[in-house]
Amino acid sequence: MSDCIIPKGYKETSLGVIPKEWEAVRIHEICTLVNGRAYKQDELLSEGKYKILRVGNFFTNDSWYFSNLELEANKYACKGDLLYAWSASFGPRFWTEEKVIYHYHIWKICDLKGIDKQYLYFFLDYDASLLQNAIQGGTMHHITKNDMEKRFIPLPPMEEQQNIAKVLNTWDKAIEKQTQLIEKLELRKKGLIQQLLSGKKRLSGFSGEWKKVKAGLLFGSSSIRSNKLEPLLSVTQDKGVVPRDMLETRVTMPKGDLSSFKLVNAGDFVISLRSFEGGLEYSKYRGIVSPAYTVLNKKIDISDVFYKVYFKSYDFIQRLAVAVIGIRDGKQISYSDFCYIKIPYPSLQEQNAIANVFVFYDHEILLAKQKLSCFQQQKKGLMQILLTGKKRIAL
Repeated sequence: MSDCIIPKGYKETSLGVIPKEWEAVRIHEICTLVNGRAYKQDELLSEGKYKILRVGNFFTNDSWYFSNLELEANKYACKGDLLYAWSASFGPRFWTEEKVIYHYHIWKICDLKGIDKQYLYFFLDYDASLLQNAIQGGTMHHITKNDMEKRFIPLPPMEEQQNIAKVLNTWDKAIEKQTQLIEKLELRKKGLIQQLLSGKKRLSGFSGEWKKVKAGLLFGSSSIRSNKLEPLLSVTQDKGVVPRDMLETRVTMPKGDLSSFKLVNAGDFVISLRSFEGGLEYSKYRGIVSPAYTVLNKKIDISDVFYKVYFKSYDFIQRLAVAVIGIRDGKQISYSDFCYIKIPYPSLQEQNAIANVFVFYDHEILLAKQKLSCFQQQKKGLMQILLTGKKRIAL
């Protein structure tokens, strides 16, 4: 029992203090968890009549596997059902797509008794962040069916359940709408990048053919070593060149003498060790990188933003692929490979004008993502107070 004073209208339960009208029940008392089919590897087809919903498809965009088994499709279909991923990733999701068979590591939630399906969804979503004590396994984290069924859930009267779900649904719709807006903004930016970087679309005030010059005329290779204590930089494909201590993942730090490491100045580009996939990364930071990298600095005035975007474009990656035919897969592109690639060289004024457009769209997308994050935090806060009864909704 808690030593704290229980407020009027509340009571102490296995879940802690909840409203008097609420009950604390175990999950097995209000629903049944039905496991999906465990497919063997040789049963997973690259194409077929039915999609197989695995945990990788549950929250992310992993490639789909398929099945043609009619009997399994009838038994493990999940159209319109509330599902729960219990291995590797955790949490609920409604699945509405047709011709989908749910896989092992996912439960279908059936036979609901005295609980609203939407309310149950929101509680399981909230509870997924509280599962740490129940999670088992080393390489493959999971929660057992027995442990899940024994977990307690607060159960308000049905009308209050529905009202709680209605409030949280409002935030879900706002989150979904904002997510769709971000996708549209990113798609529009991608299309604009292709048009502006190819010269097919020109900004007002600019005309005439763009020059195509060898990259070596714009960029030189730098092998300057630094005698000063400089921060170590990491060359990443998603964040560009950043200080190692900014990375969320654990990075092995080099030991011993770093005198051979190459100096990178803000505004330099670095040819990634995976540059055969199209990786020239831009650095906003000064620091040092492994001597295995090729550091590029500017020979003449250019727009950093213009070429930062161009080096990630389809046009450049295609030119890179043509230039390195014959190099074995996985080998870093050398400076000599790079400097013979012909790339566009508009006037500096047009480079800057195009760069300003990219900056504008990036800022617009950033603001939209910040708004999405705000909605998500608001929903999280509402879940914490509404699903625990700390704040009541008037009936």
